[in-house]
Amino acid sequence: MKRFFALFLTLVLAIGVLAACGPQNNESASTNEGGGSEGDADANKPEKLVVWEDKDKGIALEPAIKSFEEEYGIKVEFKELGMADEIREQIRLDGPAGTGPDVLTLPHDQIGQVAVEGLISPIEVDQEVVDRYTESSIQAQTYDGKLYGLPKATETPVFIYNKAIMDEAPETMDDVYTFAKDYTKDKQYGFLALWDNFYFANAVLAGYGGYVFDRSDEGLNPEDIGLANEGAVEGTEYIEKWYTEGLFPKGLIGENGGSTMDGLFNEGKAASVMNGPWSFQGYKDAGIEIGVAPMPKLPNGENFKTFIGVKGWHVSNFSENKEWATKLVEWVANAENGKIRYEETGEIPPVKSLIEDPVIADNEAASAVAIQSQYGTPMPNIPEMAEVWGPAASALQLVATGKQDPKPALEEATKTIKSQIEQNHSN
Repeated sequence: MKRFFALFLTLVLAIGVLAACGPQNNESASTNEGGGSEGDADANKPEKLVVWEDKDKGIALEPAIKSFEEEYGIKVEFKELGMADEIREQIRLDGPAGTGPDVLTLPHDQIGQVAVEGLISPIEVDQEVVDRYTESSIQAQTYDGKLYGLPKATETPVFIYNKAIMDEAPETMDDVYTFAKDYTKDKQYGFLALWDNFYFANAVLAGYGGYVFDRSDEGLNPEDIGLANEGAVEGTEYIEKWYTEGLFPKGLIGENGGSTMDGLFNEGKAASVMNGPWSFQGYKDAGIEIGVAPMPKLPNGENFKTFIGVKGWHVSNFSENKEWATKLVEWVANAENGKIRYEETGEIPPVKSLIEDPVIADNEAASAVAIQSQYGTPMPNIPEMAEVWGPAASALQLVATGKQDPKPALEEATKTIKSQIEQNHSN
């Protein structure tokens, strides 16, 4: 009996060895369309991915989708929604319901809030992918030390001038000031800027050494606010000069300031303005031949540190296909598809290799935005930024109307900001 049992075990082991050495299952040995073995990749490969794109920008997404589908055999559908708030509001509803997208686009200043809410997921990509983009645009896509997306397009304020009045853009703001002092009379102005609006004014304050939140390798520190430091006060004093000397009209304050400035420029009554690329087409439609350049250097020799806005591609935290969604994000944000986006929509991708590409470098307006973006700083994307806009604008308006000096106005604003952060964002 023992001998029979031993022979039985020997036979079982031999069969096992032969089975292990035999040919493998055909499915696990084959390769997928993207290269590599199908195995787990094909087992988890979705039939479809869904993208939420910015309104009227799908024309730039379609070529990227087509090439992705051809490369990976995954169908991609997209839907256009409003960038400002609609996408964020809709993901809050559709994400938990399982009817949301795998990939969505957002302005970077919303990243902190949607990340805290668990609406988007951090992504992991190779360093080679990260290195394709400008440092500031990657900073904009980073929150709490984690990368939450890849840059899609960037925008920032620049110097726009009427070529019928100015032959070329001045190199310094001292030159702009001299021109404005001579030209500003009879309801005509040499230069206009919405410097009671913190979005634009911060470029001056930051150029003199002010800052909203201190930035380190760990991210933004909402407990360290630099809006009342020596540099911020000096920058606000420079802003004050333009108002007190009558170089800006009285109507260039508050909610109607933007329409006042655009109206004067469109009527040929303002030689130059500080505004963003969103204004280019309106000025052209008004019959103005515009010139566009990076902002002239401040009197202290520093560049305007304009706020940079970066639209990005993000992975929904509710997606069941996060790895493939990340692969799609890499694909639509690459240099080739970024170039197509620029050609179709005029949106400027913060891809290093494209900044010197003739398609951008030879376009005066696009080149100006790209260059100025390198001097700028990403608009803070942490939730605490929501507490900054109101108090900062109030301080600037008090200064612009001569009701308060820069230092006490900024100190009071900072005090209010800190109080609101403590009240609304303390753990």
